[in-house]
Amino acid sequence: MPAPSLMQAEADRAAGRFDAALAGYRAVLAADPAVEAALTGLCATLDALNRSGTPEEAVARSNFAEGLRRRGRVAEAEAHHRAALGWLPDFGGIHFNLAVLLQAGGRLEEAAGHYGEAARLMPRFAPAVANLGTVARDLGRLDAAEAAFRSALTLDAGLTAAWVGLGGVARSRGDDARAVALWRAAAALAPALAEIHANLGVSLKDLGRGEEALAAFARALNAGLSDEGGVLAQLVQQRRHLCRWDGLEPLSRRLTGLAGTSRQIHPWIFLGQGAGPAAERACAEAYAAWRTRTVTPLPAAAPRVADGTVRLGYLSADFHEHATAVLLAEVIERHDRRRFHVAAYSYGPDDGGPMRARLRRGFDAFHDIAALSHADAARKIRADGIDILIDLKGFTQGARPEIPAHRPAPVQVQWLGYPGTMGAGFIDYIIGDAIVTPPGCESGYRERIVRLPHCYQPNDRTRPITPPLGRAACGLPADGVVFCAFNALYKITPVRFALWMDILRAVPGSVLWLLAGPAPAMESLRTAARSHGVDGDRLVFAARRPLAAYLGLFTLADLFLDTHPVGAHTTASDALWAGLPVLTHLGPGFAARVAASLLHAVGLPDLALATAEDYRAAAIRLGHDAAERAALCARLARQRDRAPLFDTPRFTHGLEVAFAHMAALHRSGQGPQGFELEPLG
Repeated sequence: MPAPSLMQAEADRAAGRFDAALAGYRAVLAADPAVEAALTGLCATLDALNRSGTPEEAVARSNFAEGLRRRGRVAEAEAHHRAALGWLPDFGGIHFNLAVLLQAGGRLEEAAGHYGEAARLMPRFAPAVANLGTVARDLGRLDAAEAAFRSALTLDAGLTAAWVGLGGVARSRGDDARAVALWRAAAALAPALAEIHANLGVSLKDLGRGEEALAAFARALNAGLSDEGGVLAQLVQQRRHLCRWDGLEPLSRRLTGLAGTSRQIHPWIFLGQGAGPAAERACAEAYAAWRTRTVTPLPAAAPRVADGTVRLGYLSADFHEHATAVLLAEVIERHDRRRFHVAAYSYGPDDGGPMRARLRRGFDAFHDIAALSHADAARKIRADGIDILIDLKGFTQGARPEIPAHRPAPVQVQWLGYPGTMGAGFIDYIIGDAIVTPPGCESGYRERIVRLPHCYQPNDRTRPITPPLGRAACGLPADGVVFCAFNALYKITPVRFALWMDILRAVPGSVLWLLAGPAPAMESLRTAARSHGVDGDRLVFAARRPLAAYLGLFTLADLFLDTHPVGAHTTASDALWAGLPVLTHLGPGFAARVAASLLHAVGLPDLALATAEDYRAAAIRLGHDAAERAALCARLARQRDRAPLFDTPRFTHGLEVAFAHMAALHRSGQGPQGFELEPLG
């Protein structure tokens, strides 16, 4: 039952006795400031009369708005904050409250302005400065972010958020060692804060300190998270990196169960679950929406004046010695400059190496955008008049999907770097082929599928191969069968490893040749081999080498065994280029079908099998039949130089036909449409 004075104030307002109503509302609030109806009535009356409240009433109105925000009534909250600011424009607390609301809604530029005002008006209030740093970091303005966080710490050296923010800036700059030190400082201040341990784990992982990373991720999960998916995914992935399979299965099942409900599961990690295209799409859509939640797309651009060319922009962090660059380099050089202008937008490191120099020569324009914010990078791409932006990263390490999320180009494509859907409305097309993206798989992709003839993957035919010294120099048996599996160790699952051990037991004297990884991972694999009744010494690890020498290693092996559900991609091309047949079997998702696509395109489709049991039987049969292995190698040698997989001019022409069709669809006013190209002569 409302107090009589409130009832009277309401009656006075309804009767148009506004001064009496104002007096009544103020009397109620003087007796009990928590009476919301009195505050909202007072505000409504003052707004109707176009009058300002007192400073105390302005503060009360902003605090009331903050309560509305926390209850999810964001539009009402913003209206009250702005009205309060109109009454009391020089009160920093109101600017701060409004900035919090704007930041939560992804309106970062506006939030930055109000945090700046809050910091100016409250020069000793460290949280305003720290939040300004967070917004700057999310906008990609790392210098401004670092300056703000350091300024906040001069005001309050114990402000955990500022230490966490500095760690994030260091990680964004690739300085994980410094990030670890900063996050440890934050953990000393707030040891129960899960976010700190999660961030610490990621940097420790990237520094190769795997056991410490596992412990940090476990602490983050134990501390409690509103959305545990992101940290759980990191924990699962780190166990994969170390081949620590004890207890992995229940963690993996738990992760698969969160697909689509957790917004923070990294889609690249989730591909390793082998959960299938539907779950992979659900995971990617949730993550893409969360990752780009603060991005406001650029306004639609006026159509570019046609000049007879299609302007292509390749966006990546990998324009240096990297697998993507190795595959792509010759395509860039072979683009038809009469029809295409080809620009690079690089936000990765400049390693000063020969691949970086080659790519700089190969592109018509090479733009280093590493120091630009996401929005400024997008504005640069827009200003350059790019017609088709090709994102080569997707959700792989170091990706900046926030840049294409700004919609800098009218047509946006993802290709080559990420083997699955990005689940993002700002990506129009994914480039695949009839094997990796077979007809009927469309529901697993948010993008429209463009199927290239033969294979989606390009290759560089100029890659040199340095002959190795011989098997003995590599620790391999002179006569035994060498099964090679040079994928990264994290791609090896317990199920696949058990299958490989079946093969080794069935082929006496054979060895499994793997790429070296972290020492604990290699020891874990040897221990696992012994548990399957196989001598751990039958696992041989190859040290990493420069590309030409690495390619030479394949010439010492007898058969390449693919992993599953994330198979060999560039590694399979490397093996085939070096003359080594690859054995694989098909899975439901893109990541499990790449080697099959390559085998079809190189003329060895019979090595792409339907099931894991077929794969096992074929490996054992080939392990016992040297003549059949030799025949496969001879077929590959005969077909390699004329096969579509390594016919880069033909591949580039097909890719250009696809780009031209995308551009034509856009110019005609049609939306993105999936299509398939016929084989080209």
